[in-house]
Formats: sequence, C-alpha cells, structure tokens
Amino acid sequence: MWATTEQTAVLTRKCPIVPASTIMELLAQEIRAGCAELTERDGSMASRAPRRELRNMLVPGAALLLPGVANALAARVVADQGFAAAYVTGAGIANTFFGVPDIGLVTVSELAAHVAAIREAFPGPLVVDADTGFGNAVNVVRTVCLLERAGADALQIEDQVFPKRCGHFAGKHVIAAAEMVEKIKAAVDTRRDRDLLIIARTDAIAPEGYAAALERAAAYREAGADVTFVEAPTSMEQIADIPRRLPWPQLLNIVLGGRTPELPNEKLKELGYAGVIYANVALQSALKGMQAALGELRRKGHMGDAMKLVADFSERQRLVHKDEFDALERKYVAKD
Repeated sequence: MWATTEQTAVLTRKCPIVPASTIMELLAQEIRAGCAELTERDGSMASRAPRRELRNMLVPGAALLLPGVANALAARVVADQGFAAAYVTGAGIANTFFGVPDIGLVTVSELAAHVAAIREAFPGPLVVDADTGFGNAVNVVRTVCLLERAGADALQIEDQVFPKRCGHFAGKHVIAAAEMVEKIKAAVDTRRDRDLLIIARTDAIAPEGYAAALERAAAYREAGADVTFVEAPTSMEQIADIPRRLPWPQLLNIVLGGRTPELPNEKLKELGYAGVIYANVALQSALKGMQAALGELRRKGHMGDAMKLVADFSERQRLVHKDEFDALERKYVAKD
C-alpha cells in the first residue's frame, strides 16, 4: 500500500534525507579510520625510505626508467639488472596471472596480494598501477589504504570509466574531470605517509582531444597529485609539448607496438620527463622466449642444442636467492 502524504511527511521528519555526497564522505572517513587503526596495530606499513627516494628520483629531467614487473620473479630480474625502481603493471598482472587482456578484470585485493609479494622481492621503490582506483572516491580510499599497506611507494590512478582498458586500446571513455578531481583529493587525504606519491593519469587524448587532456592534468595537479601522466600521446610534437605545458613531474609510457613513439632516454631527459614507463618489456620478452623454447621442444621432442634458449639451472636458483634459504636451513633446521 502506498503511503499517504501525511505519512510521508512524518517519515521524512523522522528519517531526514541525507545527500549522497555526505554519505560518501562519512563512508570515506570510516574507511580511513579503519586503515589507520590496522596500520598502527600490525605495523605492516613498509619502510618510508623508498618513498622518499622515489620522490627525489622523480624530478623533471630525470627520465627515470621504470620497467614493468607483473610478479616477484620479474622484480628479481629487474633488481638484478640494476634498475633503481620498478612499475607494478596492471596489464602484466592481467596477462600473466589470468591470461586475459587489460580490460579491468583484476580486483584490488588481487592487486594488493601481488604488490605485497613483489615488495618482498624488490628492494627499491615501487610505482603501482592502481587502474581507476577500483570505483568512485570512496573506493579510492580503500584502494589507497590496501596498496600503501602492501608496500606501494607511488600509486597511479587514471580517469577512465570502470571497467577500464589498456591506455593504448581503442574505445576508451573517461569520467567527468570533476569526479576525477574528487578521487585525487580522496587519495591525497587517505595516504598515511606524506611521501607516498599520488600519480594522476589522464586517458583523455583519444576520447576528448589533446587540449582537454592537458586541462585535465592541470586540474588533477591542482587537486593535489604529485605527478601527472598524459597517456598515449601520438606524435613527437605532443611528447615534447607535455612537459613544457605542464612544468611539474610527468611520466611517459612507452608501450612497444602501442600509440606513442619511442624516443631515446637522453632526449626525454632534455624534454623534462621525470619518469619513463616500459610496462611490459619483461613480459613481452619472456613471452617471445617461451614461444621460441617451447616451439623447439614441440618440433623436436627434446631441447638438445636449443638449451641456449633458456637460462640454466644455476642461474634460476641464483635469481631466487636459494643460497639465502640454504643458509637459513643450516641455521635453524634440526639435523638428524
């Protein structure tokens, strides 16, 4: 039965309507308080040293190389090759963990688990691809909480609609700039460590045009982003123009086979970029190596001379630090 006008008036007085924005802010406050309590109780927040290091590294003109890692083994290799920092790639996790494309299928809890494992394996700073923040501004609060506690040193949040897709795919759409501004503010307010970098990425070049993308990046900086990232510029002119028009730390993403032309690192330093992401070089090279080695095994039925296509057994054990575990075993495991 429908309520009468008088009944509706009584209900409204007893249960006043609360604006959605107020509800969202109250929820965000509750989540932030819960994050702070958990952090203080279990002491799990990673050392702040890598965050301070990254803040000092990502300055205009540094063009810091950020190779992508999708798992802890890739992180071991990146560290072994002498890279100072790494980029936890959402696309790489989707491809390697699930065998699916980068179309927003990885959850925040799955990403946090990967970040925690990679944090254990990589000593330097980690920039983490947090996709869209996994929802609205309230979701961003929880995302920042989880990933900061997992060991992220910088969080990249983008302005695509959810579910998002790879920045070099066709068919991208972006949310309103005002909504993204609130998400950036939520991320900045939520971080427990002021040295945790908030990176705001805009994917607006394809759906709205280059000028709109620059306007968005400027608005995100005004909202508190430490670094901005205009995804998928399509020409040398745009690449050169971005750090000139946006004179604070900028990232550039080089996707092999993607929309953005590659330039030498020295040239990107001259142009003023703070960091250069190569999100999936490790993944794509590993994929090619697997195809070559497994192709030989399938054709010949054994490896034979094709052993040169694979790392040897001792190298594999070196990279996973087996000697350290051998030492632990000698120290703690009782002998018969």
